Amino acid sequence: MHVTMEPTGQPVAQTGLGRRQIHTSHANLGKSGLTGPCPDVFHQTRTVDLTAAERHPPIVGTAPPQVLAWATEDDTRAFAQRLAGSPALRNAFIELHGDLGAGKTTLVRHLLRALGVQGRVKSPTYAVVEPHEVPGLAIWHFDFYRFTDPREWEDAGFRDVFASPGLKLAEWPQNAAPVLPVADLVIRLDMQADDARTAVLTAQTATGQALLKDATA
Repeated sequence: MHVTMEPTGQPVAQTGLGRRQIHTSHANLGKSGLTGPCPDVFHQTRTVDLTAAERHPPIVGTAPPQVLAWATEDDTRAFAQRLAGSPALRNAFIELHGDLGAGKTTLVRHLLRALGVQGRVKSPTYAVVEPHEVPGLAIWHFDFYRFTDPREWEDAGFRDVFASPGLKLAEWPQNAAPVLPVADLVIRLDMQADDARTAVLTAQTATGQALLKDATA
């Protein structure tokens, strides 16, 4: 599988990911080359323990979600800029939930711009992941909308990506829920009748609590 991607930000060097050397921007998971009946690999994957490096331990007694009202896109941009200034973002996993058009990719674009990513920032709907890099920070933008075969998780090296330092952002994470580690911060966006947005923010780890504190201060 190979998808030609437009370069965004600084070039990302090809690295060894697990058993194969694969650049994850070439991993188009929209169609699987596998044929025949698909076993219940989602259920099987649940039995595999992730190492401590692959997930942050969930916190006990999670604080209630915070709800923010974003009347305009400027409010979204301001939130992204505050979030970009959090030191905890250097090694965090953020899930973005919401219906089509809720503003998930818009929030990611503003966040990447605030972090210094140059060039076009597009949604990796077909490629599944778009890597970006700014000085001192690797960023991986996932879109699991078309993710249908969890066997591709290992083949594309995504386990190693999530075990490595850097920022991981995931749209439509529910489609890959059985193989994803615990997210530090969960952001759910809901559209309102006047095109405003409601953002529900839930911290699930100590890292998520730090992100939430910095982004809502």
